[in-house]
Amino acid sequence: MIRWLARSLSFRLLVIFLLLGGLFVYGTLVAIRWVYNSDDIRGLISGHLSLHVQYVREDIGSPPRIDRAVAITERVPVDIRILGPDIDWASDPDFPRLSELTFGPSPAFSDDPGAWVDELLGIEFASQDDHNFLRMSSGVNGEYDIVVVTPRISDVRSGPDLSYIIVGLGLTFLLLGYAAVSWLFKPIRGIRAGAEQIGRGNFDHRIESIRHDQLGDLANDINKLADDVQSMLDAKRALLLGISHELRTPLSRLRLLIEFIDDEGRQQELKAEVVEMEKIIVSLLEAERLNSRHERLSRSAVKVRELVNGLIDDFFDRDRDRIRLIDHSEGACASIDEARVSLLLKNLLSNALRYSPAESGPVELTIAMDGPDLVLRVRDRGPGISPDQTEHIGQPFYRGDPSRTRDTGGTGLGLYLATLVARAHGGSLELLDTGEPGACFEVRLPL
Repeated sequence: MIRWLARSLSFRLLVIFLLLGGLFVYGTLVAIRWVYNSDDIRGLISGHLSLHVQYVREDIGSPPRIDRAVAITERVPVDIRILGPDIDWASDPDFPRLSELTFGPSPAFSDDPGAWVDELLGIEFASQDDHNFLRMSSGVNGEYDIVVVTPRISDVRSGPDLSYIIVGLGLTFLLLGYAAVSWLFKPIRGIRAGAEQIGRGNFDHRIESIRHDQLGDLANDINKLADDVQSMLDAKRALLLGISHELRTPLSRLRLLIEFIDDEGRQQELKAEVVEMEKIIVSLLEAERLNSRHERLSRSAVKVRELVNGLIDDFFDRDRDRIRLIDHSEGACASIDEARVSLLLKNLLSNALRYSPAESGPVELTIAMDGPDLVLRVRDRGPGISPDQTEHIGQPFYRGDPSRTRDTGGTGLGLYLATLVARAHGGSLELLDTGEPGACFEVRLPL
């Protein structure tokens, strides 16, 4: 959940809105307080409150008169209690006793810079059951206590607490803001899914019209990009087919002309060169197809053991005794392109047989399962590959020993094609360090 929120663009935008809103509220409060203190508004308000307290004292009189206190409670929604040497009166019989209240200074009325109002001298405050009490002294020697409470004792708050209202509204606005932002960025999910389909080579897929806004324009641009890429790939494929046709035609004529050469040795040498040229052309064309991530594989359910047996029967029948098959797959069936995986194994086995002396022992081909992967290992008995050459494995036309002839080293396209086949299946081809003589290549293909 946390990882999803961290990657969510709408959540990030919502957090930015909240931070900006919080900074705006904080800045507004700071500005109001700064203006409030600098323009002496605080002193003005404090002066007016002091005058009101003085008016209450004068209206009630000294000594206090109950009829005047009653007149105040009739004009203003407050209750009053008067306590003195000869009087103990309250406008409401439920008015709490003063001994039940804890009076003291209020942080809101203070000379501190953070307070909103200056301290009111001779005034103490208390609170009980959502009622606020204010006590002032009256009389020549302050022998009378006058306590004013708001709201009236009989008034009971029926509505919810203000803090709950603020929190509830804040959460509501937060959810509304998140819903609005999610709706605003909802098309991104469809655009991403469509781009993923197109990226996998499904160029027939189109992102549906989302909205008439910038995201809709983006979806239309991606659809147009898919059309352009499809056109380029079609043109590239046509070019490759054209090159294949144009090159094979003169080679066929050349092969026919070679048949008229009287020198048999020279004839066989030229035939081998023509065959090698045809192999290079076919390999390059196949490499170009596989090198494109958009080249679709012809996948089917293939029994791996049957594929390997068929490969040995078709291409390595004469070297059958030099190939040792180790099968740990337990009849595994994989969704793969049978022709291309056969090409992969054919190239690996050909290289292994080429570099392994017959007297050194058989080449090992291992079939195994490792979780969701099909594992194919080909190990030869040759001289191995030096560490400085390992990083070049799979590069086109690379041969570890430049002095090798084609009889011993090939064209350097075998491992390149094998690597492309593995990657096209979403797998990999690696050279393993077994610590033993020879080279061991491991292919991993998702089932």
